[in-house]
Amino acid sequence: MSNSTEQQEFTITVYTENQIGILNRIAIIFSRRKINIESLNVSPSEIEHIHRFNILITETEEVVRKLARQIEKQVEVLKVYYNTNEDIIWQELALYKVPTETIVEKVVVERLLRENGARAVVIRKDYTVFETTGHRQETDNLIKVLQPYGLIEFVRSARVAIIKDSEGFNSKLREFERMEPGQEVIENEFLDQPKNVFTM
Repeated sequence: MSNSTEQQEFTITVYTENQIGILNRIAIIFSRRKINIESLNVSPSEIEHIHRFNILITETEEVVRKLARQIEKQVEVLKVYYNTNEDIIWQELALYKVPTETIVEKVVVERLLRENGARAVVIRKDYTVFETTGHRQETDNLIKVLQPYGLIEFVRSARVAIIKDSEGFNSKLREFERMEPGQEVIENEFLDQPKNVFTM
């Protein structure tokens, strides 16, 4: 990890129980500290009934560490990880709507779309929608490329990310479930322990 006082992009991964209101409580932790969430993706995880949040922010590691601790204090939160871009594999999906006549008339536009790995997902008489997947710089670059040719609409998804050096939370949960005797005692021990925030 780099200098903890230097601002950079961090992806915070949060495993939670699927409870109403948890998104709001997590968002409040950021807004109280006046931290802007640049991207937020919530989806089912590899574990049934457990959801996974991917939250992208630009901050110092010190601030991110405190945030992660604060998020872990929420009752429904099972685990929090935070990682730099080097520590994760990530992608964003982008859709671009352009006039169909521009593509038909200007061979250069079709070539530019192909060069940028865009594929048509909807073709109509008045417009065509293209899709690309990649990093922010790549999807931003295609906006600039298409602007002069009458880009009608653009939308980008939130970041989805997988941690490179991780067995995933699934194995940690299974490990915990194997610790059988006196389940109640073990649960209390587990909850009382200070939770590690992994920086992989």
